Amino acid sequence: MSIDTLRAQYEAFPYPARNPADEKKRLITGSPSHLDEVNHNVFGGRLDHARPLRVLVAGGGTGDGTIMIAQQLADAGNPGRVTYLDLSDAARDVAEARAKARGLTNIDFRRGSLLDLGALLEEGGPFDYIDCCGVLHHLDEPAAGVRSLAGALKPGGGIGLMVYAPYGRTGVYPMQAALRTLTADLPPKEQVALARRLIERLPTSNWLLRNPFINDHKQADADLYDLLLHSCDRPFTVPELAELAAAGGLAIAALVDPYRYDPAVWVKDPRVLKRLDGLSRLERAAWAEQVTGSMTKHIAYLVRPEDAEGAVARPDGPEVVPVLRDLDGAAVAKGLPPGGVLEAELMGAVVPLPLPRLAGPILARVDGRTSLGAIHQALAEKAGPLAWDAFLAQFAQLFTALNGVGKMYLRR
Repeated sequence: MSIDTLRAQYEAFPYPARNPADEKKRLITGSPSHLDEVNHNVFGGRLDHARPLRVLVAGGGTGDGTIMIAQQLADAGNPGRVTYLDLSDAARDVAEARAKARGLTNIDFRRGSLLDLGALLEEGGPFDYIDCCGVLHHLDEPAAGVRSLAGALKPGGGIGLMVYAPYGRTGVYPMQAALRTLTADLPPKEQVALARRLIERLPTSNWLLRNPFINDHKQADADLYDLLLHSCDRPFTVPELAELAAAGGLAIAALVDPYRYDPAVWVKDPRVLKRLDGLSRLERAAWAEQVTGSMTKHIAYLVRPEDAEGAVARPDGPEVVPVLRDLDGAAVAKGLPPGGVLEAELMGAVVPLPLPRLAGPILARVDGRTSLGAIHQALAEKAGPLAWDAFLAQFAQLFTALNGVGKMYLRR
């Protein structure tokens, strides 16, 4: 695959399809690169918004990651800047229009490849944080991409990336091969038209039709093209992702969301789980990937090995501040009995989240500003003596459940 071929695809079909006018009514958020998620998984919750955060979005597309983190930096009062980098002028035009619609002035838009970051480094030096979402699996040499990104990373910084995973994409790769036979000599728009004709006439035995985790081919033309007509697309298992990180001298600090990779979430037989004792964190994650069969992608945060120990925040002291994501703690607390259970959707399954006795009173006080020490004091004043260790054990259970499905992070 040539860079020219890749650029031509995204000039014809800027991806993902976005309308800048929609910025007036919503902010698209996701992973990686949600600012609270980055702070939790890269900086150990210690991100100081008085210090400018230098961010690179390598392969910015139509701007989802760029707009999200730039808006969140602006909202947090962080004076940092975001550099958007992409090969496609058409995609960049959409991203720039989205930024203009929001009045964002903290983004620098550049055309280029993540394989050649020399000019950016000469201008401003290395980056604190790099977003590379949905790009590495489209390179002929993904390891070269990781090495380039790692070379642009400041000490103590990290990379948030997304790559495709194989088992949840069952049916995609045979269809890609079949469509290459049909469409190799056609321009992009005719490729899409012929692909849609084929999809409408597939036999019911086709694995893509039988896969409930993939529906991009039912969406906009840009989604279909990226799924089934891309000139270069390879998935990664968890071990292959770890190897890819290591090729750049990096380590996986966190996989998102943690419960996706926890065997005990998916298999309840204690005898089976006992056999997994002694496996490493990544070995357990790889086993969960094999068993669930539903992972279409992996989202990971990479750091240098020497930074891995302190990269992910932990609920280990009174100065820690819990932060909820897309969840109203006070509203949830109102209907939550002591020791109740919440349910969360995870990769097409409904997962029960058993909660501790004090989950409701704790959640009612989680506002993104109040520390664990202050929450502990408030509970003790209301209900009587409560030992710190007992409170921390209750909070740790609550945190494990909500962080496991991406609903709670920590900052200091």
